Amino acid sequence: MSGKVLWTPSPERYDASTMAQFERFVQEKHGLTFEDYNAMWRWSVDDLETFWNAIWDFFDMRAAVRPEKMMVRRQMPDMEWGTGGMLNYADNILRHAETRPDAPAVIVQSETFDRTELSWAELRQRVASVAAKLRGMGVVQGDRVVAILPNTETALIAFLATSSIGAVWSLCAPDMGHVAILDRFKQIEPKVLIAQDGYVHAGKTVDRSAVLAEIAAALPSLVQCVTLPVVGELPEGHMAWDDLTRDDVPFDPVAVPFEHPLWIVYSSGTTGNPKPIVHGHGGVLLESSKQSLHKDITTEDRYCWLTSSGWIMWNSQFMALGQGAALAIYDGAPNHPDMGVIWRFVADEKLTFFGAGAAFFSGCMKAGVTPRSEVDLSALRSLGSTGSPLSADAYDWIYRDVKADQWLAPISGGTDLAGAFVLGHPGMPVRAGEMQCRALGNAVRAYDPLGNELTGEVGELVCTEPLPSMPLYFWGDTDGKRLFESYFEDYPGVWRHGDWISIDENGASVIYGRSDATINRKGLRLGSAEIYQAVEGLDSVMDSLVVDLEFLGKDSFMPLFVVPAVGVSVDDALKDEINAAIRAQVSARFIPNEIIEVAEIPRTLSGKKLEVPVKKLLLGGDPAKVVNRDSMANPDSFDFFIAYADARANA
Repeated sequence: MSGKVLWTPSPERYDASTMAQFERFVQEKHGLTFEDYNAMWRWSVDDLETFWNAIWDFFDMRAAVRPEKMMVRRQMPDMEWGTGGMLNYADNILRHAETRPDAPAVIVQSETFDRTELSWAELRQRVASVAAKLRGMGVVQGDRVVAILPNTETALIAFLATSSIGAVWSLCAPDMGHVAILDRFKQIEPKVLIAQDGYVHAGKTVDRSAVLAEIAAALPSLVQCVTLPVVGELPEGHMAWDDLTRDDVPFDPVAVPFEHPLWIVYSSGTTGNPKPIVHGHGGVLLESSKQSLHKDITTEDRYCWLTSSGWIMWNSQFMALGQGAALAIYDGAPNHPDMGVIWRFVADEKLTFFGAGAAFFSGCMKAGVTPRSEVDLSALRSLGSTGSPLSADAYDWIYRDVKADQWLAPISGGTDLAGAFVLGHPGMPVRAGEMQCRALGNAVRAYDPLGNELTGEVGELVCTEPLPSMPLYFWGDTDGKRLFESYFEDYPGVWRHGDWISIDENGASVIYGRSDATINRKGLRLGSAEIYQAVEGLDSVMDSLVVDLEFLGKDSFMPLFVVPAVGVSVDDALKDEINAAIRAQVSARFIPNEIIEVAEIPRTLSGKKLEVPVKKLLLGGDPAKVVNRDSMANPDSFDFFIAYADARANA
């Protein structure tokens, strides 16, 4: 690795950073000094109890009862954190209303609603009002409140209100298909549904009222629906969102156990329903606070991460609110009316930190956007990127055409742990194509297939020590079997994440793409099972296989291989039918780049589709090494994919 240095922080900038303040705090409180960051990182993953207690103390966490012990059981997957601790996530966020009531907390620029700004006092008032209304609906601790909302203040307020009373939150983006939404929400039996009946995107009004009615009818556990009308009238029996936010009542958060469920997010696999991942109040609070060190977030920042409400970065943006920063939200198409619209938003709101998916920066680069000559970015100090690997060319574009004097800090983590494994450090130089360091407290390493650690070579991204934000469990996975199979089956006692990574001797890293069969489209991840459900639900399709060919330095490409029914050909009409099914049931984001007819799908002797071997083959793997044909039920089927890979390589 060791790409060219693009930016080096001044000593003054690092000395003023929160990371430097934390380092000084550890020295003063624990008498520890470190020769460099890697020494501090090794301490943080070796002495988990002292490290996470230091995070708690440095950020002055608010709790009714401090945990007796932070790291209770140091083993995976049966880790345990925060014995005896009683706290509330929303209480820790909204405490800033006590000290900075008139400061801006949330700024929203929306295609649907124009611009909205809320102070900390206004945010707390609305959260308290909605919390009281939820209690009035009979919502109690542990009940699930779900929402189908875009990334606006509505979703933010509803989440904080839900968590403040000890209920459990879950959110889907409004552009998801009704089947995908029901596959998620049916599993968790929600009591209340909050939704917006339409929105404006790229200048077009999208009416979701009929879809929402269908979803509500299919959730028998609901006792109340709350609607924010945009395109129609309030449905009979529904409560209006605005009526929930008006009361001036005390904010009354309930203290819950450290590992009480906070939210349920979803990460899909190749088979079965999406995995309903449960994270806890205390674990998310610790991880997000720690991550703010790596982003150098303070009360003086104006922070935005360009995200939909269906991405874990929606959850991650609360990290900025937790530090008292102003959170800026953009709700709309990032390319309408042109690719410069987001950069104008960054300039107009005087953002100090802006983050987005790598695909956004690549899109700007390819479109020839030059923000530094088009808008005033004098307030901008830091940029973040995630979702997929950011190429060295995009690094160069950022420093050439966005702003030369700024810190670029890409991160990589995931929905599964609601956090980041590798990310930035405000005191290190930025090198083209590299992430600066491994996160404090995150024992990240690269493994070969036999579980040997690799240095400077591409291997599986693993985490060898527990993290407080790892899943408490999957909802409904009573014996823990599905959670074990998802992360711990390959390397006993070690978390396998599903990314290819290389880590050099200094701890800098490069993510190369997904090593598993997860589909990653512009940073939004989905399991292939949901695409198969839509495609194979058509009478004209017998079988299918989809792979995402995301890899560093290459554009994401998602081919869909289809076995048509007898007498049916994969013509334009069938392709249109397949795309329409994916658009309606899953999301338009997951329309394949190409649909290819095949005679049969390669499968194992047990009948499992060979997605990962096909993916490795199409990324340039040796056909003799990517699969053992003796383990296949139909070994001759692989010949087509070898020929297809050769044709793509020579195209």
